[in-house]
Amino acid sequence: MRLSRYFMPILKEIPADAQIASHRLMLRAGMIKQSSAGIYSWLPLGFKVLRRLERIVHEEQMRAGHIPMLMPTLQSAELWKESDRYDAYGPEMLRITDRNGRDMLYGPTNEELITDIFRTHVASYRDLPLTLYHIQWKFRDEIRPRFGVMRGREFYMKDGYNFDLTREDALHSYNRHLVSYLRTYERMGLQAIPMRAESGPIGGNNTHEFLVLADTGESGVFYDSAITDLKFGGREIDYRDALQCQAVMEEFTSRYARTDDTHDQEVFERQVPEERRRAARGIEVGQIFYFGTKYSEPMGAMVQGPDGRQVPVHMGSHGIGVSRLAGAVIEACHDEKGIVWPENVAPFHAGIVNLRQGDGQVDRVCEKIYDSIRALGLEPFYDDTEERAGGKFATMDLIGLPWRITVGPRGLKNGVVELTRRKTGESEELSPERAVARISEIYGVRENGRNCVP
Repeated sequence: MRLSRYFMPILKEIPADAQIASHRLMLRAGMIKQSSAGIYSWLPLGFKVLRRLERIVHEEQMRAGHIPMLMPTLQSAELWKESDRYDAYGPEMLRITDRNGRDMLYGPTNEELITDIFRTHVASYRDLPLTLYHIQWKFRDEIRPRFGVMRGREFYMKDGYNFDLTREDALHSYNRHLVSYLRTYERMGLQAIPMRAESGPIGGNNTHEFLVLADTGESGVFYDSAITDLKFGGREIDYRDALQCQAVMEEFTSRYARTDDTHDQEVFERQVPEERRRAARGIEVGQIFYFGTKYSEPMGAMVQGPDGRQVPVHMGSHGIGVSRLAGAVIEACHDEKGIVWPENVAPFHAGIVNLRQGDGQVDRVCEKIYDSIRALGLEPFYDDTEERAGGKFATMDLIGLPWRITVGPRGLKNGVVELTRRKTGESEELSPERAVARISEIYGVRENGRNCVP
């Protein structure tokens, strides 16, 4: 993409109402624009990041054997009355009446709707286990929306639902989700710690929230610092293997880590050596639940078991706040100059800065680099404007692309361009061809190939 043809409304001033780094930087970088309180338009740069995050979530869900679908945003109130949640959910749920006087709602979650789909089409234990998920816009009427996309009223969310014959099977699904979430967050450049939490209006006794440590987090957290040394890494897991998934669950949840809702100071002090006790703030980026037959029993989601008897299925739900993740990544990855995107979620893979637009040689080299990176199946962002060099560098630092190739007449006299890593600020001088080859190596692609995992 060429900056001269792109829509990226950069703000030079820091918005007065933006209280945290991610909100300030998303507004300044032209990623979002507020439509009304807690509701945002995702402008092209922000939309690209949202799609990168969504792609990673889809890939890891399908790797775990979960099946994508899509449910509507508007739901019938009758389903929620069946589960006794229509009145209990509270004012966060937006209730609507259609022209025929039927009660509807803008879905804050989808347990009732997915249970209705299941009970209509699944009748036998032979069709289990089954996990369905979708990624969809949702609405919760927060009493005080703030912090930009971190605590909005409208948000983009992946929610998945498992159906199993027994409690044991459902707990395996729970563990499988925990493993898939660990992989998901690490691919995004985040360390999200699973912490014992309250289930809230979803229900159930087994639940973990995934929290990214940050001073601006909305939740107080207490944890054993040893948990921050854990990494899932590149290990391969057979998601069908209950013992493997259980081992990962135990590895990542055996140390003390709880939100303030479930924190027990006596247990904390008994289990954790004083030098490893930590109290901090965290950003919730996902949550998993096992709630047994809470929905299947009142809504009649039954299957015929191996003995021929009808039994209610055991269920769980599992959510990832995809739009919230955009803010969480920025909170974890920024500096005084702007955003520092991890490579897997950056809106563009590399930036190209033309230091002298209109200089024939500089223009030709920039075009060659631009075309060569595109031939790799990657997306370059070419600043081909006539802005001064300082302004171009400031823009690149603000939007935080992981790599920048700077092309100017002085360097070309020696046959080199400058390759700079945003995260460290380190630069090296390379030939234009070698700079493109380095980008290829970084992203693991080959010319004319499309095997990148952005």
